[in-house]
Amino acid sequence: MDNPQYIVLSAVLAFMITFFAIPVIIQVAKDKKLFDEPDDRKVHKGVIPTLGGLGIFAGFIIALLLGVPKNMASELQYFAAAVTVIFFLGIKDDILILSASKKFIGQLIAAGIIIKFGDVRLTNMCGFLGFHEIPYTTSVILTLFTVIVITNSFNLIDGVDGLAGSLGIMTTLVFGVYFFFAGPATLPFSVMAFALTGATTAFLIYNYSPAKIFMGDTGSLLLGMVNSILVIKFITVASNPVSNFPVTSAPAIGVAILMIPLFDTLRVFGLRILSRRSPFSPDRTHIHHFLLDLGLSHRMVTLTCVSANIGFILLAYSLRDMGTTSLIGILVLTAFVFIGAIYFSRPKQKLAEQKTIRNTEIAKPRKILSLTPKTVEVE
Repeated sequence: MDNPQYIVLSAVLAFMITFFAIPVIIQVAKDKKLFDEPDDRKVHKGVIPTLGGLGIFAGFIIALLLGVPKNMASELQYFAAAVTVIFFLGIKDDILILSASKKFIGQLIAAGIIIKFGDVRLTNMCGFLGFHEIPYTTSVILTLFTVIVITNSFNLIDGVDGLAGSLGIMTTLVFGVYFFFAGPATLPFSVMAFALTGATTAFLIYNYSPAKIFMGDTGSLLLGMVNSILVIKFITVASNPVSNFPVTSAPAIGVAILMIPLFDTLRVFGLRILSRRSPFSPDRTHIHHFLLDLGLSHRMVTLTCVSANIGFILLAYSLRDMGTTSLIGILVLTAFVFIGAIYFSRPKQKLAEQKTIRNTEIAKPRKILSLTPKTVEVE
């Protein structure tokens, strides 16, 4: 890598902008009474400002636009356009509440921008289930699904002080370091990753328990969208045998890097659908809820999830020669064992309460499926 100064510039600039912006945002939120109100399902007890994502976005987008050399910024404009769409979706939802249908349409638009104009697509399954090169239409559909799921995964994991931000720092650091060593052609993606790392690190200073501010949908959706771009690009570059840094079983490694938010989201969506509820209906079935039931503090929940995710990465990298299909199978099985052990370790009272809540939700009228803002809010 010949231009590490661009990476350092983007990370430092993003950190400084976000660090000095957050206190101003906190004061404005207090003056305008823009708070997240506690309820029976949420884990915080007091009113907390929710516009931290505004500071993350400001630091990230400015550092990204200034950190990438002009001669390498051809696709940057499309990434900036996509995250701007996500920013306006998140900021409106944080202030006014946005229906799930509108949020989904906005995410499709953002995903379409990076696929059509940024040419970020999954084109090779690297032998997963016997598939290698995939047709264009299948590639677009699979990429849309991947972007939507990853974008929402960070939104749904954001339930404990510092959790989504810490996972975001870990994932962007891994991607940033990889693209640093992958060669000059991937410099814009390394800058993108480290810019988000810097902005999120500054935000976490104010978000670790006890949190002074939350990132809200603005921040969590931004983390998800950027990570979806990075993981798709990672799979494309790492699976190319002639690249500077090829990685065997690249799709499985990409899954491992995002394992905790990605697996938790797919698991919760599956449980809700099997219970005949909207996949966006709120409940207390996320991994952080289970860890809280064990009596862990917010910091310990965050440390446990980040440590587990690092463990998944190390496991996947050490077993990368097994092949994509076998490795993904091992990762999924290990994740089920991990979450199952936490779930059944909870006090019996918590297990009984969870069953009661689930039965109550199933017995409710199907109003939960109507697209009114309060019943489909993504939490």
